[in-house]
Order: sequence, then structure tokens, then C-alpha cells
Amino acid sequence: MKAVLISVLLIATGCVNRRGSATPNKKIMENKLPKIGVLIFDGFLTNEVCAPFDVFTKKDLVGQSLFDVYLVARSHEVVTSEEGIRVVPDYSMEDCPPLDVLIVPSCNHPDDLVSDQKMIDFIKIQNVNTQYTASHCAGAFALGASGIADGKKLVTYFGGGEKLQREYPEILVQNDSLHAVVRDGKFFSSNGNLVSYLASLELLEQMSGADQRRRVENELLIHKLCNDEYSGFHHEK
Repeated sequence: MKAVLISVLLIATGCVNRRGSATPNKKIMENKLPKIGVLIFDGFLTNEVCAPFDVFTKKDLVGQSLFDVYLVARSHEVVTSEEGIRVVPDYSMEDCPPLDVLIVPSCNHPDDLVSDQKMIDFIKIQNVNTQYTASHCAGAFALGASGIADGKKLVTYFGGGEKLQREYPEILVQNDSLHAVVRDGKFFSSNGNLVSYLASLELLEQMSGADQRRRVENELLIHKLCNDEYSGFHHEK
């Protein structure tokens, strides 16, 4: 009975490779939909990856998907977030299709991002064809290392602007205490963390219009977070 249950679980979650480990099924993509790739790597910050998935996977007024959204990593191995969440990427950098949007999240150690030459090269290659390239928090340092944002306005995490400007003087670094989200042409950047939701919504509006943004905001209950009169708590005396 135990063997049967294990077999059922493996069939439900993927297949078994020659080494005996479960390999997930590749996500099916719609060729007609814009493709949004979110980079992941060990130590990525979860909410900066969840935000684009939350925003761009919501359907339109008639129930149709507007985008294909998937995870891209160095390989197909499991990747662990800073918070300990283990996820399996949909594509590796080798087999990732051309992207319409590339999103680069952050980690608590920006030096790890800029020293990963394989990732930096991937960003360069994908940026040639992307309609938009976005970064959250210290993801801006990866864009800086790639050179694709030279001469462009970017913002990074709160307090990180001076470091970003010092290390990448060709970037027009914006004041992170004044600007939460910055757009310059095809580039979107944000302070990261929960501001990643705001940046994702701004990009969604650019790509799909204000009506779709409002629908997504309503579905995510964003107004509950922005309304100063709403405490979110109900206390019975």
C-alpha cells in the first residue's frame, strides 16, 4: 500500500529520473501570450517573486489569461529563498525561451548577484528582445553589472542608492527616499519588498491598461492596505 501511495504522489507531481528523484512537469506555455520570466536564485526574497506572479497571473474581465509567467534559474535544481521556501524553476537559463519581460528580484547579499557571471550574461541576452526589464531592490545591481541600464534612471533599496551610484556611475541613480518606483523607457525599478507589488501594478497598467490594474488591485484587496481608516481588526468587547 505504501509503494502504491508513493507511486501516485510521483505521478501527481512529476516523473522519476534515472537517479530516482522527482522531476516536475514543464509548465505549458501559450505561444500567443507575452512571456514574463522571473529570475530566482538561492537566497531570493520571496515577496519580490510573489508580487509579479500575484499581479500578472490574474485573468481579465472575460476570464482569459493575459500573460505566461514562469520562474527561471541557473538550472532545474530546487532553489531556496531567504525565508526557506523551496521552489522548482520552470526553465533554466539554457532552455528559457525569449522573454517579453524579465524581472530581477533581490537577495540580502547583492555581491552574490553581481558575481554570478552566468546570470549577468543571461540578463544581457534577454534584454536584447525584452519589451520591459525590471528590477526590485538590489536587483538593480545586477542590471548595473550587466551594463544594460547605463544612462538610465534606476532606484534600488532604501539606503542603497549611494552604493549603486558608486559601483555603477553610468546609471542615473534616483533618490530611494523619494522614489519607490522609477520607470525610464523599458526599465522599471523599485525599492523592493512589498513595493514590488506597486511596481508590478505599474507595469501591468503599462501593458494591459488601467481597467485591468483596478481589477487586480481589487482582487488583491490593495485598498485595504492603503485605507488609513481601515484597521483590519475587529475586536469583540
